[in-house]
Amino acid sequence: MTYVTEDNLTDLAIERWSNIPDPRLRQIMTALVKHLHGFVREIEPTPAEWFTAIDWLTRTGKLCTDKRQEFILASDVLGVSMLVDAINNRLSTAATPSTVEGPFHIHDSPEVAHGGDMAAGAPGEPCFVTGTVRGVGGEPVAGAELDVWQTDGEGLYEAQRDVEGAWMRAVYRTGGDGRYAIRTVSPIGYTVPMDGTVGELMERTRISHMRPAHIHFEVRAPGYKSVTTHLFRRGDQYIETDVVFGVKEPLIVDFQEKQSGETPNGERLEAPFCEVRYDFVLQRTAT
Repeated sequence: MTYVTEDNLTDLAIERWSNIPDPRLRQIMTALVKHLHGFVREIEPTPAEWFTAIDWLTRTGKLCTDKRQEFILASDVLGVSMLVDAINNRLSTAATPSTVEGPFHIHDSPEVAHGGDMAAGAPGEPCFVTGTVRGVGGEPVAGAELDVWQTDGEGLYEAQRDVEGAWMRAVYRTGGDGRYAIRTVSPIGYTVPMDGTVGELMERTRISHMRPAHIHFEVRAPGYKSVTTHLFRRGDQYIETDVVFGVKEPLIVDFQEKQSGETPNGERLEAPFCEVRYDFVLQRTAT
């Protein structure tokens, strides 16, 4: 029998965790042991520091609910979510790039008609987003589904509001020509939740906890690879320091300010509003 020493403990642990029939789980667990031990050897935590880490993880788990996922937020601000996203979305450069889903997506949003208002009753400046969904080859994608969600004009998602029913989220579909039209409100930059364990940690850094103004999309259609992405407002002061590392240059768009006039969905407004134009490009799935 080989007895444990500081020098051989990592090798012994890797050997023990190699005793897993499933090859993928074996790969994951032995790599986890290897890198976790390497982390501990590098920082040499005191027992008090290690207990603090365990306590932070415990409190993070207790914060998670069906509307709040503090572990996703932790993954986001550490850059892990974007790394996982990049590894799993190695798309054609002609396709719309992906970015993180974030912790506030809610499934089963209501379907709204072409040009309909998903922000009825929400604070904020009216904003109209139009464009097409097409394939990399230029073909229009009819019946594509756009799952859209965002903050309201005060920087709050549904999960942060005491509301009944859907708030600032909807599903739109493209027409036969691949066109879509959305009425919403202009998003604003906002802070990630700072009242939990992630905020507690970030308060001890000089890292910005702000996200630039953006609208979330998940675009899907049969025969094409779905894409989860954002549209970011050009000129936003937090573009360069997005706390979740989510900004990609092709996703930065102009929010054109209009003082009044006819809107893209045929309305006429006598108050300021914004227009955004963006064409989503989907890559076909492998046959």
